[in-house]
Order: sequence, then C-alpha cells, then structure tokens
Amino acid sequence: MAGKQTKNDIEGEGSYSGTQAYNAGLARFLKAGKADKAAKEARRALESPEGKDLKAAEAKGKAGHPAKGRA
Repeated sequence: MAGKQTKNDIEGEGSYSGTQAYNAGLARFLKAGKADKAAKEARRALESPEGKDLKAAEAKGKAGHPAKGRA
C-alpha cells in the first residue's frame, strides 16, 4: 500500500496541477509576445486549401464523442 493520501493529493476530474502548469505556460507564451504571430499563422492555415479540413475537425471536436453525447 502506498503512503497515506492527503486531501491535497486527490485531484478528481479536474487536475489542479495540470491547470497551474497550463496557466504558467500560457503566461510565458503571452509574455514572450508569441500570440500575434500564432494568430496570424492560424488565420493563414484556415484560409489555405486545408482550411476546410481544419474547420471540419474543429466541428467534430466540438460535437463530442458520438456514443457518449457531448463531451
């Protein structure tokens, strides 16, 4: 049996440590001034020949798992 779990060790469905890591990474990304460049690249991709496929993939992702309903 592993060591005793504390209330702080249990994260459940949401991951507090994952959220903190994501937020820290996002802050570094924004502080580095990379957001405008990434937005321009995303716009170019959506306006490219593969844009239709990208939009279809986005719609599929937003629809959720077909057997489980909306994600």
